[in-house]
Amino acid sequence: MRNLCRACAAATLVALGAASAASAHARISPAVSLSKELQLYSLAVPTEKEGATTTKIVLTVPQGFSIDSFAPSPGWHRAVQSTGSGEEAVVQQVTWTGGSVPTGEDSLFQFLAQPSGSKTYTFTVKQTYSDGTVVDWNGSESSESPAPTIEAKSSLGGSTSTLTIVALALGAVGVVLGAVALFTRPDGKRALA
Repeated sequence: MRNLCRACAAATLVALGAASAASAHARISPAVSLSKELQLYSLAVPTEKEGATTTKIVLTVPQGFSIDSFAPSPGWHRAVQSTGSGEEAVVQQVTWTGGSVPTGEDSLFQFLAQPSGSKTYTFTVKQTYSDGTVVDWNGSESSESPAPTIEAKSSLGGSTSTLTIVALALGAVGVVLGAVALFTRPDGKRALA
């Protein structure tokens, strides 16, 4: 049992080290998912500017990526722009306001969504800081502000690479860590009873 705990701890440290070694940028996870399947996605946007907080996030949704519903985001207000109504509504843009995420932390939002086909989906994220500075996460992968992307595949079996498995595992770790952060206070006590 001790060996299993040590192995899990080592794997977690390696995953967290690899994640922190990568340059911080807005990201949607999991990076690889199934097309035509309703899944939980997370949007994480880092607050990188010293002396300012993130106060607003605007997510523009690519065509063919259907958001079904949202998880609560304590401290944030959500406004949704969509076309159609009822079950035919198609979310085009989501704006979260009212938060105050300090330097070194990520704004985290979760939603259930379904990619309509097997392809790469590119999102646009606009981040506003408390001093009025705006960062547009809409650049190429090699830019300083790359747009978040996900790859939707018809199957994750058979030809799934080790990199894909690692990406899915890191996405799951991110979701768990995000949930833990949402429900704990800075003093280590549980925020919800």
